Amino acid sequence: MSLPRFLLLLLLIALCLPACKSPSSKTELPNTEKSTIKPQRIRFASYNVALFRKQAGQLGSDLQTGRDSQIQNVAAVIQQVRPDVLALMEFDYDESGQLLRDLQKNYLGVGQHGQEPITYPYALPVASNTGMLSTADFDNDGKIELPQDAYGFGRYEGQYAFAMLSRYPLDSTQIRSFQKLRWTDMPNARKPINLDASSYYSDEAWNIFRLSSKNHIDIPIRTENKQLIHALLAHPTPPVFDGHEDRNGLRNYDEIRLLKDYLSNASYLVDDQGKRGGLPEGASFVVMGDLNADPYDGDSASGAIQQLLEHPAVHPAAASGDMVPRSKGGKTYNRRQGDKGDPAFDTAFFGRRIDYVLPSQDLEVLDSGVFWPAEGEGLYEQVKDKRASDHLLVWVDIGLK
Repeated sequence: MSLPRFLLLLLLIALCLPACKSPSSKTELPNTEKSTIKPQRIRFASYNVALFRKQAGQLGSDLQTGRDSQIQNVAAVIQQVRPDVLALMEFDYDESGQLLRDLQKNYLGVGQHGQEPITYPYALPVASNTGMLSTADFDNDGKIELPQDAYGFGRYEGQYAFAMLSRYPLDSTQIRSFQKLRWTDMPNARKPINLDASSYYSDEAWNIFRLSSKNHIDIPIRTENKQLIHALLAHPTPPVFDGHEDRNGLRNYDEIRLLKDYLSNASYLVDDQGKRGGLPEGASFVVMGDLNADPYDGDSASGAIQQLLEHPAVHPAAASGDMVPRSKGGKTYNRRQGDKGDPAFDTAFFGRRIDYVLPSQDLEVLDSGVFWPAEGEGLYEQVKDKRASDHLLVWVDIGLK
C-alpha cells in the first residue's frame, strides 16, 4: 500500500468514528436547536376598553366614523398585543352585533399607529342588566326610574356591557348565562342591612333583585387541536357609590362568589336556560373580566377577590405567584401613597389590580403581562393619561395540549 493511500484510509476511519458510537451513547442537541422548539399557545386577554357613551346610540356613531381617537388608541393596543381570545369590558350592548362589526371593520381592520390590522372571525355581544329598568324602587326614593332602579346601573339599556372576540370557534349551543339569577337565590347571600338593622331593600325589591350587575356567562371555546376551554366572563359592580349598608360592596363580593361557586359546581345555580349546577369537574377554564376587587387595596369587602385567587381550581402562579401579569408602566408611574400592593400588578390608572385573566390549574401558563408601556416603549403616547382607557389590557398565554 502506497503512503498516500494509507493516509487516505486513516482519514476515512477518523471521519467515521463519530457516527459509529454504540447505540447506548447519547448526543445532546446544541442549545440553539433546542431554543427553536416552542409549544403552541393561545393568548387570553381582558381589556376594559371604556367604550360606553353618555347617550344611547353615540358609540354606534363613533364606531362608524373610523376617526375617533380613543377608539383608535384602543384598537392599536389590541393590534399590538394580538390576543387570540379577548373579553371587551364596558362595550355597549347591541343584540344585532353591528357595534362589534363596525369596531372590526373601521378600527381593528385598519392599521392604527403603525400596527398591523387584526381580524376576529368569531364575535359575541353579551346581554346585560345595565340600564334594564326593574319594577321595584331599589333606591327607596319613591320613584322607579333609570339609572338607580335598573337591575344594573345604567342610563340606557346595555350601557357598560361586555363582549367577546375570538380567533377560535365559540360553542354557541353550550353557552350558559346567569343574567337573571336573583340575589336571594344564593344561599347565605350578603343582604345589605341599614344601621338600624332593617333591610336596605324592601321585600318587593329584594325578591326580584338580580345578583349580576351585568351578566355572568360561560362561553366554551374550541381550540385548533379541539381542546375545550370555558371562557368565564363577568364584570361585578364597583364596591363604591353606596352608604353604610355597603350594598355595592356586598353585591361585588357575591358576584365574585357566583364565579367561585360556578367553579365548585354549586347545586343552587340555575342558569337562564334552566340548567342546574356549575362547571363540570375537571373542565378547563379561564376567568376573564374587570372584577373590581384588589387583593390588598381599595373598597371591596374583605376577602372578595381571594375567593378566586385562593380557589383550588385556579392556577396559583397566575393568581398570586410568579406568573401574575405585570408591567413596567405601572411600576414606574403608579405608586400611590398608602397602597400595599405592588404597582407593577396594577391594571388601572387609579392604582388597583382589578382586571383578571385566571386560568384553571390544569392549563400550562407560559407567559403573562399588563400592557402598560413605560416611556420609550411602543404605544406609550397612546396609552398614557387614559388616552385609550382608564384600564390596561391584561393577558395570559396558555400552552395547548
